[in-house]
Amino acid sequence: MERDMTPSEDFVVTDRGGIVENSHRVHAAVVDAKGRLLYTLGNPARLTLARSAAKPAQALAILETEGFAGYGFDDADIALMCASHSSEERHIARTRTMLSKVKAEEADLRCGGHPSLSETVNRSWIRQDFIPTAVCSNCSGKHVGMLAGARAIGAGMEGYHLPDHPMQETVKRTVAELCDLDAREVEWGIDGCNLPTPAFPLDRLARIYAKLAAAADGDDAGDRPSTRGPALARIFHAMAGHPDMVAGEGRYCTLLMCAFDGALIGKLGADASYAIGVRASDATRRLGTDGALGISVKIEDGNLEILYAVVTELLERLGIGSPDIRSQLAPFHHPQRVNTMGVTTGGVFFPFKLRGSKPDGDDPHPAA
Repeated sequence: MERDMTPSEDFVVTDRGGIVENSHRVHAAVVDAKGRLLYTLGNPARLTLARSAAKPAQALAILETEGFAGYGFDDADIALMCASHSSEERHIARTRTMLSKVKAEEADLRCGGHPSLSETVNRSWIRQDFIPTAVCSNCSGKHVGMLAGARAIGAGMEGYHLPDHPMQETVKRTVAELCDLDAREVEWGIDGCNLPTPAFPLDRLARIYAKLAAAADGDDAGDRPSTRGPALARIFHAMAGHPDMVAGEGRYCTLLMCAFDGALIGKLGADASYAIGVRASDATRRLGTDGALGISVKIEDGNLEILYAVVTELLERLGIGSPDIRSQLAPFHHPQRVNTMGVTTGGVFFPFKLRGSKPDGDDPHPAA
């Protein structure tokens, strides 16, 4: 029986013994810093909950509050504000240090403890009979940042997580501005960590990350150049410079940013959303822009393994980074289906075809 791997508009498939077992619908958008669509997959306008991929935008709202600089947060702190970290000791310790800078206590946090995103950390906690608390939340850095922002604007820390708190109203305005949308066009839910989380068209998430990368290049793309550009650039450089704070040992975000060594940032959102900001390079120019790129991805069924495979495949199709750089992500790119005896039973395949924005804009590097 032959495997049917002819191009499919927007699906990734997994097989077992050459038999297609599952298919996963993919949505993706590739934009330049002005939001112009370059390539798409599935529905680039899909209303998408960005989840933790929105953290850099939320961090921007905090950085822009008057008086925030007085707390003395360094770039590693900013990276933790953007993180979905693994609750390693370094993450918990930095959370406590950040709390001390804000003169706040763990009891002020309105996130809860939960199992670590790292299996290694979880096994250690089980051996110690350790019960994680709020400082162990993968979103602890964002929450401390919100406490700092709330105090900086004189709104008080009480209720900082509530949608009608002045800090969250500030976040809502900032997110909408970064998306180039009216605030009424951004919808909001409650995230797993208890803070509001935005939903907007998927290509707008790519636009946010293109702006972050453009700011790192010193190109503000017309976005409040006198004030916003430096803050966006600081967020980019903080994440790229401290990838260990953004995720953790063995995690995709950390390994991606380590591999690309400052050329891009990448951030996971729960239930399989992802965003990447790519600085200007020969690769971006080959794709039709003189500046930075933003890439956003959503896997319809929320499968994280498929998400990481697709993100890596898109980087290859778009020619971002050298083969040697991308090879560092090979275990994520081509995950193997292995049974309990170590026998490979199947794999992941990418029959989809990217659609270009121009009539002749075919997939730059289609799947073999």
